[in-house]
Amino acid sequence: MFQPVIPQSGIGGWRFLEATYDRQLESHSKSAQIRQDREYLVEKFAKPMTVDEFLDDTRLVRVTMTAFDLGGEEWKKGFIRKVLTEVADPDSTFLPRLNNPKYTEFANAMLPLLGEIRLSEEKTVELADKFELASFEAAVGEVDDTMRLALNYKSEIGSIVGSGAEEKTVMYRILGDIPIRTMLERAVNLPTDIRKLDVDKQAEIFTEKLKSAFGITRLSDMADPKIIDKAILRYHAMESIQQSVASTSSASAALTLLSNAAGFGSQASQNLFLSNF
Repeated sequence: MFQPVIPQSGIGGWRFLEATYDRQLESHSKSAQIRQDREYLVEKFAKPMTVDEFLDDTRLVRVTMTAFDLGGEEWKKGFIRKVLTEVADPDSTFLPRLNNPKYTEFANAMLPLLGEIRLSEEKTVELADKFELASFEAAVGEVDDTMRLALNYKSEIGSIVGSGAEEKTVMYRILGDIPIRTMLERAVNLPTDIRKLDVDKQAEIFTEKLKSAFGITRLSDMADPKIIDKAILRYHAMESIQQSVASTSSASAALTLLSNAAGFGSQASQNLFLSNF
């Protein structure tokens, strides 16, 4: 299985991944497992199938869920069945209340008609391409999860903020998309404790922070390629600072313990500690 190459963390690693993205994605897509999974998906969706037939095919469910960045949730067969059943009901409010853009996209793509899933050849190819991209992002995450978050942000933020919806609706979408929210929280240095606040207050604080940090007047401006790049660079910079602080704090704590150890003076303890590096 192809393993993405990311030689370092932070901004340098992100710039390397950007520069080599097309070549690495191509190598990933040509690997035996990915190629076989893609061919399996295309073959299976070449003809209509019932929801039950889809759910009974564990491999197909895995590949399909991966395409919508829902890999690892294929075991939720009952929940997936409800999603597919409810999307076919025009009176259902289940998906809006669920407020999960990825499940909504999955449901609308499958959209069973009279109990059957029917995908055109064009839609099947599009789904297969999405699988390759999503599985590559997952592989990147196994090497460095910060890079996966950045790739996901780059590909998804436009669809979240650029729909022409009202500001509050856009912000609720950001708050409801955990990977997008996680990256932006770190980029603008918001504590995760903000999630304990009333959702309207969260939306107010988040909106103000984003507009201030990126010099934008509307949340739809977050889809601007320059702002996307700025957000990702801020994220990696803040992540590096956080990791550096955590590392320094750990080292300081160890030095304090050593300096208090019997038989060692402060300087001697420090030299002993540093000699281990």
